[in-house]
Amino acid sequence: MTSSARRQPGIPQGLTIVLTGFLPIVAIVSMFPAVPAMIAHFASDPTAPTKVPAMVSAPGLTVAILALFAGLLVDKFGRRRLLLWSTGLYGFVGMAPMLLDNLDHIYASRLLLGVAEAAILTTVNTLIGDYWDEKGRYRWLSMQGIVGPFFGSAVIFTSGYLASMSWNAVFAIYGVGFLCFFAMLAFIYEPENDDTARKMLGIGAEASTPFPWKGVLLFGLVTLFGGALYYVFIINGGIVWQELGVSDPKEIGRLTTIPSMFVIVGALIFWTTGRLGARTQLTIFLLLLGSGLAVIGSASDWKGMVAGMALQQTGAGMAVPTLIAWAQGYLPFEHRGRGMGVWTSAFFLGQFISPLLVSVARTSSGSMQGAFLIAGGLGIVIAVVTWFIVTPRQAEPALA
Repeated sequence: MTSSARRQPGIPQGLTIVLTGFLPIVAIVSMFPAVPAMIAHFASDPTAPTKVPAMVSAPGLTVAILALFAGLLVDKFGRRRLLLWSTGLYGFVGMAPMLLDNLDHIYASRLLLGVAEAAILTTVNTLIGDYWDEKGRYRWLSMQGIVGPFFGSAVIFTSGYLASMSWNAVFAIYGVGFLCFFAMLAFIYEPENDDTARKMLGIGAEASTPFPWKGVLLFGLVTLFGGALYYVFIINGGIVWQELGVSDPKEIGRLTTIPSMFVIVGALIFWTTGRLGARTQLTIFLLLLGSGLAVIGSASDWKGMVAGMALQQTGAGMAVPTLIAWAQGYLPFEHRGRGMGVWTSAFFLGQFISPLLVSVARTSSGSMQGAFLIAGGLGIVIAVVTWFIVTPRQAEPALA
């Protein structure tokens, strides 16, 4: 028996995986305070108001394309080796825009960043299944939910200060990828037995039930719209602050920090409404998200903006766990890997199309706040439609 087979995962492995799992979140959240500064820097380019938000969400396109194949990459290259390579790539291409001064080149680097993110997301989630039993997985996934809002707020706060220094200083924050690389080099080991991960990915096992296409298409469609609404504020919120007269990135970061903590309230609502079923949870999260965007679109000062953010961030705190829990309810064990691959693709495709849809709404309404008002109304409409198309209770998936 090899030494890796005798090793038992503990706190070093758990903390390393939790930190690494946040790298894709850092990739987009960190850009929020920097969007106005980047648009100003590239003011000579008339397409900058559209290109910069699209650049922020560009990694989502790569993740959306590669998510369906990420499981094959894990099997081909191994957990540890793929995670090390992808995290190293994340650090290099994430910081590359510090040396670039061309929007097209920066956009290309962001697409490469998405390649790294797709591998990181898949490998981290696979290692959680490899290392721990059900109780251990629940513990570390819960840790991610608790730490996430604090980590996200710290990233926004730090990136605000960096953006106030220079339009491209914010990309220095991607250096956290190298910290994760060295932590993995020290603590992450290749599991000896990967049967659990292979089953979760639907590889090498014959399915006893047909693939639930109807349910997968339904949650994929709702997740696509939910993902697009989820990223409206993350990508474009800085522009709304600018329209309200708050243009200092440091000030934006400071005012955003407190309402962003309402993500925790959303996570608590998700926890307490679990018995009410997916239909109720989906409706609540979409109503909160849509109402928050609408309030932001109607705000006349920073107080209204903060109030809208509190609603929007509460809905955002419910978004990912609600959509994942609902999707998994349609998936028997042998189809869970492929089904969640569809979910990941839909969510990140929503991230990619979000700034494109907002750009159309902004052109139509004449302002970013007008675009937020349109997005908020759309969210409320989708919430009502979802209430009618999702069954009150769905059958539990077959157990392994």
